[in-house]
Amino acid sequence: MTKKIILDTDPGIDDAMAILFAEGHASVDLIGITTVFGNATIENSTRNALYLKQKYGMKADVSMGADKPLSRPPVGPTTIVHGDTGFGDLQVTAADVSLSADPRPAWQYIVEQLKAQPGEITLVAVGPLTNLALALQHEPGITKLVKEVVIMGGAFGVNGHQGNVSPFAEANIHDDPEAADIVFTADWPVVIIGLDVTHESFFTPEYLDKLRDEAGEPGRFIHQISRFYLDFYQRSLGISGCHVHDPSAIAYVIDPSLFTLRKGPVRVVCSGPAIGHTMQKTYERRHPHDDWSDMPAQSVGVGVRNEALLELYRNTLIDFGRRS
Repeated sequence: MTKKIILDTDPGIDDAMAILFAEGHASVDLIGITTVFGNATIENSTRNALYLKQKYGMKADVSMGADKPLSRPPVGPTTIVHGDTGFGDLQVTAADVSLSADPRPAWQYIVEQLKAQPGEITLVAVGPLTNLALALQHEPGITKLVKEVVIMGGAFGVNGHQGNVSPFAEANIHDDPEAADIVFTADWPVVIIGLDVTHESFFTPEYLDKLRDEAGEPGRFIHQISRFYLDFYQRSLGISGCHVHDPSAIAYVIDPSLFTLRKGPVRVVCSGPAIGHTMQKTYERRHPHDDWSDMPAQSVGVGVRNEALLELYRNTLIDFGRRS
């Protein structure tokens, strides 16, 4: 049975890796792509999503979403990681795309799709969580209509992994911490796939070279845009290769058994030097001052079978390349 998903994303190099993963796997029905600011401006993120839809003949709708956080000052696109327009050295221009986005803003698209298909759609968010928070603010009842919410974001200090844009904050959460706190404390089932597990999986240069050689056109495209990404990792972090961030959220949708989860309510620091820090309470004791205990328990990834995840991604892209 296929799993219907709406992918909320800020393409972004690893976002493109995730989009092709979702589109390529037979068990996933990618019905919609909603865009958000983050790795690139909202205009570039949306154009990049439309470019992928056009290039690979995707049926998914593309809907443009938020261009800024709910309340914090924008931190700006992460051009140092993803290039000036989001796809590294590949500059997608308006002339490259003949498709148009759905006229509805992303929050409205999400609300209407959940109402039309109650209990059937998983929301997968791999960028700042502004669109999901706006959807909740406009229609709180969607918490009863969604099948599941899967997030790539956050860092909980497990497996020795902390933040990537501050000592304690992961980029997607740091970009809009208020939105993340709204999403994590809503009464719907959330699975958070954060740096604690995404830093455990790794695309080496050799792995990406094999994708180029074995996965047809999608493999060549991923190889092309990953050059800029790998250069950032080498120059800034001294690492040869890149962590498997956004594709890990899709891997969870396809095969949850790849991950070990722990339960407990999650809150987000929304101001001060620890802004964007995600904290999970994992025990029952109630404190005199406790803003966790009355919140719903959510699931956080604390372990991953990384070799199996890499094999799943490789096989999916090879199969997709044969069909493309």
